[in-house]
Amino acid sequence: MLTRLGRAVRAAHGPDGPDTPPHREQHHKVNWLRDVILGGQDGLVNILGIILGVIAGGGSKTVLLAAGFAAAITESISMGAVGYTSAVSERDYYQAEQAREAAEIDATPEAERQEIRDIYAAKGFSGDLLEQVVDTITANREGWLSTMMDEELHLQPVQTPDIMRSAVVITIATLIGHLIPLLPFAWLSRTTALVTAIVLSAAVLFGVGVYESVTLVGDWRKNGLKMVVIGLGAAAVGFLIGRLFHTAGG
Repeated sequence: MLTRLGRAVRAAHGPDGPDTPPHREQHHKVNWLRDVILGGQDGLVNILGIILGVIAGGGSKTVLLAAGFAAAITESISMGAVGYTSAVSERDYYQAEQAREAAEIDATPEAERQEIRDIYAAKGFSGDLLEQVVDTITANREGWLSTMMDEELHLQPVQTPDIMRSAVVITIATLIGHLIPLLPFAWLSRTTALVTAIVLSAAVLFGVGVYESVTLVGDWRKNGLKMVVIGLGAAAVGFLIGRLFHTAGG
C-alpha cells in the first residue's frame, strides 16, 4: 500500500509500468569495491616499491623477503586500523550532525519545515502537491530527521557492522596485494621472480581498472592502463631511491 507521499508522487508523475524493475541501491557494493581497491592497490604498489628499492640498493634475497613480509603484515594491520578509525569518525560525525539537526527541528520547527519545502520545490514539486509532500514528511519526526540528514546534509548513517566489515576487507585486501608481487621471490630465482612480480602486478592493476570500469563507470581500456601506469610509476620511485642509496654507498 502506498503512503500519502507515494500517492502524491504517483499522481504527479504517473504510475510505474508493470515491467519496471525495482530500484536497488548499490551503496554497500560501491563501498565494498572501494575498500578492496584501496587496500589491494595500496598493498601491491607499496610492496613492489620496496622490492624494487631493495634490489636497486643491492640487498640480498633474504633481506628482500624479510623486509617484504614485515611490511606486508604491519601495513595490512595499519591499513585496517586506518579504515576502522576513518569509518568510526564518519559515524561520529553523522551522529553529531543528527543531534544538531534534531535540536533544530525541536527549537525551530517552522524554519525546518521551510527547508523541506525549499528542498522539494527545487526538485520540481509545487502547489498542493508540494504541501502534501511537506506535510507527509514532517508528520513523522524520525522520517523528518532522516530526510534532513539525507537531502540537506547529504549524509548517510554508518552502522557498526559496516565499520568492522570495512576494516576486515581493507586488511585482507592489503595483505593479498602485498603477497602478489612478493611470493614469487619465495620460490623463483631473483631475476625470474622480479619479472614475474612486475608482470603479475601489471596484470592485477589492469584487472582492477577494468573491474572498476565495468562495475561503476568509464572505459575499461583507459582505466586499466591508467591503473597500471600509476601503480608501476609509483613503485618505480622505490627503485630510484634504492639506486640512489646504492650509488651513494658505493
